[in-house]
Amino acid sequence: MTIELNWQTKSFSELSTDELYDLLKLRIDVFVVEQTCYYPDLDDIDRMPNVYHHFAYEKGEMVGYCRLIGPDIVYPKESAIGRVVVHQNHRGKSLGVTLMKSALSEVKQRWPQCTCHISAQQHLQAFYQNLGFVQITEMYLEDDIPHIGMRLTY
Repeated sequence: MTIELNWQTKSFSELSTDELYDLLKLRIDVFVVEQTCYYPDLDDIDRMPNVYHHFAYEKGEMVGYCRLIGPDIVYPKESAIGRVVVHQNHRGKSLGVTLMKSALSEVKQRWPQCTCHISAQQHLQAFYQNLGFVQITEMYLEDDIPHIGMRLTY
């Protein structure tokens, strides 16, 4: 079952204070609290030029979010998608696929000349492979969680 949502993409300065609060709360609730991973989520990338926040609401609740990063910010000559998260109450509805397809469409439109890089939690390898990503690194630990580098070429 695919959910139809109104995905929004905004730069840091375009976010309302409520949207900023909601996306930070969602990221902290999942990455810090649920996954018990204590790391500095506020890394200054959120407000850099050529970085966008991609998200959707359902009934007043932010249900999915990811960060779209232009080339040469994190990876040389590559765009990136990071902080991919689906609200705990909305999992199991194919929302992750919907989020990523929408995000990839946005990335391709903004940076069509670039490949797209993600640092994926290793247990999600098949999920990202089904979206066209291929593994490009061995497993590495990022904040004590096994990750792999993956790339999508358009």
